[in-house]
Amino acid sequence: MNYEHIFDQAIERLHAEGRYRVFIDILRNKGAYPNARCFAGHNGPKDITVWCSNDYLAMGQHPKVIAAMEEALNDVGAGSGGTRNIGGNTHYHVDLERELADLHGKDAALLFTSGYVSNDATLSTIAKILPGCVIFSDELNHASMIAGIRNSGAEKRVWRHNDLAHLEELLAAEDPALPKLIAFESVYSMEGDVAPIHAICDLAEKYNALTYIDEVHAVGMYGPRGGGITDRDEAAHRIDIIEGTLGKAFGVMGGYIAADSRIIDVIRSYAPGFIFTTSLSPVLVAGVLASVRHLKSSSVEREGQQAAAAFLKQQLRDAGLPVMESTTHIVPLMVGDPVKAKKISDILLAEYGVYVQPINYPTVPRGTERLRFTPGPAHTQPMMIDLTKALVEIWERMELELRRAA
Repeated sequence: MNYEHIFDQAIERLHAEGRYRVFIDILRNKGAYPNARCFAGHNGPKDITVWCSNDYLAMGQHPKVIAAMEEALNDVGAGSGGTRNIGGNTHYHVDLERELADLHGKDAALLFTSGYVSNDATLSTIAKILPGCVIFSDELNHASMIAGIRNSGAEKRVWRHNDLAHLEELLAAEDPALPKLIAFESVYSMEGDVAPIHAICDLAEKYNALTYIDEVHAVGMYGPRGGGITDRDEAAHRIDIIEGTLGKAFGVMGGYIAADSRIIDVIRSYAPGFIFTTSLSPVLVAGVLASVRHLKSSSVEREGQQAAAAFLKQQLRDAGLPVMESTTHIVPLMVGDPVKAKKISDILLAEYGVYVQPINYPTVPRGTERLRFTPGPAHTQPMMIDLTKALVEIWERMELELRRAA
């Protein structure tokens, strides 16, 4: 058996399809986001502007967050010391779980090491606890949700994206006596659209199903206190389990769920992805705690992000660039070809100091490859005007279609 040849072939297939991923070697400049330094292919670091970070509100650079992390580091040291069950439970963890439960109006919350783990561990565990559970999954759900559903071993029904009629058709076809769980997202990060949460909850109540929502691309950014779309739409009380991340708008690292205390206790007690892993460093937890508390009381960052997203979308539309329709802070620009998407990304970095990664299969379906921009409160209008000019130049250079108004 020639193992090396098999591995080489696997990588060659990615190159042939134009979707081999390259990680860019950068360092962000503290206090100056979205400015960073790129170390790849240059004689010394090159100044660049980051346009694809999920640190949506620049909270990873916020003085309150950095100060809290420095204080915790000096107070308790670096690591947590183990799993939550043995030596890794600290007062920082307890405080943050209380803050997150309060953020979503739930009895309790539970921290995980990432948003991926929180989805995988929770969905796989809760479906195993419910005998004969059938999970109804939106077709555009994140890979972590798909993994959790698969690992649960439960029956799965995939419903067309945001298609309520299809969801009801699938629900109605199931045995009324079986446990049911509807799993969906609030903001879909590659399309930038939003789920009809209240309508989904109506169906859940009609067919006696639990609801599970992934709010990772919404927490911190929507609602009067940053509780996400469920906060903005006053729907949190109708959702059984709300899942979120601490590594995007909150600017640090980790994941969590918020639910009633009974569900939290079950996941805490049964989920291997929680039980058997070292807990988040208290330094990270302290930073998140400061971020969550700040965003509960400040709308400045949210307002700045929405203004920046609206401005960039309009700039791209006015220039005739194929910006996809989005009702959120996500600004996707359709390319439709993995090789071209990668080439545009490379030109932007090399010639314009603009860092944005191409989004290819399997993150999005083949033929829908795109660039995904995430403007935030620290991206200025001159930056966005310059970005638009650069994109137009590259589009014309590569003889791609521009849809300028007559």
